[in-house]
Amino acid sequence: MSPSAQTAAPGQELIYGCMGLGGSWSAEPYSSAEVDQAAAAIEAALKAGITLFDHADIYTNGKAEAVFGEILAGTPGLREKIRLQTKCGIRLNEQGLEAYYDLSRDGILERVNESLARLRTDYVDVLMLHRPDPLMDPAEVASAVGQLMTEGKVRAVGVSNMSGRQIEMLQDRLEVPVVANQLEMSLLKRAWLESTVLVNHAEGTDYSFPHGTVEHCVRHGIRLQAYGSMARGRYTGAPAAVPTPAAVPTPAEEAATALVAALAAAKGTTGEAIVLGWLMKHPAGIAPVIGTANPDRILACAGAAEAAASMTRAEWYGLWVAARGSNIP
Repeated sequence: MSPSAQTAAPGQELIYGCMGLGGSWSAEPYSSAEVDQAAAAIEAALKAGITLFDHADIYTNGKAEAVFGEILAGTPGLREKIRLQTKCGIRLNEQGLEAYYDLSRDGILERVNESLARLRTDYVDVLMLHRPDPLMDPAEVASAVGQLMTEGKVRAVGVSNMSGRQIEMLQDRLEVPVVANQLEMSLLKRAWLESTVLVNHAEGTDYSFPHGTVEHCVRHGIRLQAYGSMARGRYTGAPAAVPTPAAVPTPAEEAATALVAALAAAKGTTGEAIVLGWLMKHPAGIAPVIGTANPDRILACAGAAEAAASMTRAEWYGLWVAARGSNIP
């Protein structure tokens, strides 16, 4: 077993993604109603058995962390019951640019300290490097992470949106194992899966997902975290936030939605549990990130691990084939 396998989070877990907390992405302060909304979402997540909460410094312009920190400060004992992870590395609306990446040593230290202040906590359990920065120096990243861990501000390090090769490059310099890689993974976003079976196949040119990334994570005990795991409710009947032509379901999506509903009825569970259970069935030990702020939808996800355990190989493949709209090669 690799060192990272010993420190990664346990299998079969859900993660609550806090990107939707705190209101809009404007500079306007969050309201008391948005505090109440966040509190209800956190309570529902805890009832669903979720203990890992996912943040980023940029989510709702810092307000997601701030509103969570307000609730944390007002709820004695809550910090000890949960784990927190946050991300850094993306700069928004600075230096005349809409966005750029910054995984410099000073950038990492600055952003983590700002996140800790907003979250009103002394440490985060996992610091995630949000996106690969072409200008990042692995030695600088390692220096920043090492300092934060020595100071007790960070307990583990992970990455997001990185390939296996990029993780290898960082790991060569880091003195601690990378414990997680967060990628977009769902029944809708299947490049991570399609790329594993379309080697030497004409369809393989349709997918740019870097080969070997999933395998690298499995080999080294790096937990795969799946953001966008419910595809915005596309397979469970959730209405599109903004109706667009892209929101109109394709025949494949309609077929997959019908199969999700049929499996949920047969197993006495929810469509959300089936959709997430499909991800969790994969032997990589994928941990879905749930991004909804709707307490009912959060609670509907609670049975995902049970759905994964009861899902047969044929049912798993059936969902994949339905979602892709054609047979596998």
